[in-house]
Amino acid sequence: MRRAIQLACEGRDMDNGGPFGAVITKGDKIIAESRSEVLCKGDCTQHAEIRAIQRACKKLNTSNLQGCVLYSSCEPCMMCLGAAHWADIDYIYYGASAADAKKFGFKYSDMYYDSDSDKRHKEFKMIQICREDALAVWEKAEVEEMHV
Repeated sequence: MRRAIQLACEGRDMDNGGPFGAVITKGDKIIAESRSEVLCKGDCTQHAEIRAIQRACKKLNTSNLQGCVLYSSCEPCMMCLGAAHWADIDYIYYGASAADAKKFGFKYSDMYYDSDSDKRHKEFKMIQICREDALAVWEKAEVEEMHV
């Protein structure tokens, strides 16, 4: 998770994709990692989780990532959850929640917020860790913006 949060910091500081990072591991090895590149690629699908899944599939030469774990600096959106589901990711660990993201201006769909988060977390085997560290990525950006 530390690496996913570090990637989110890099994305924030580069100001070209957004403050989100994701890492995929298999066993104790990092298979793939990525930052969001939505802004610099001009492609709304270039979320960190999607990019990490694509890279992991390419590296392992498979579309099935069973045995892999996804670490994301923020709770994955519906698109990224769908990709993780189709890739058969074992577990998803995330830092900031969707509710946290909303407070910082990153909006998910109403359907996402209206769905039962406990059921969603159970179905996708999502576990929140390192929330304060993940929030610090956005809080730092918010503080810096205030001083401009």
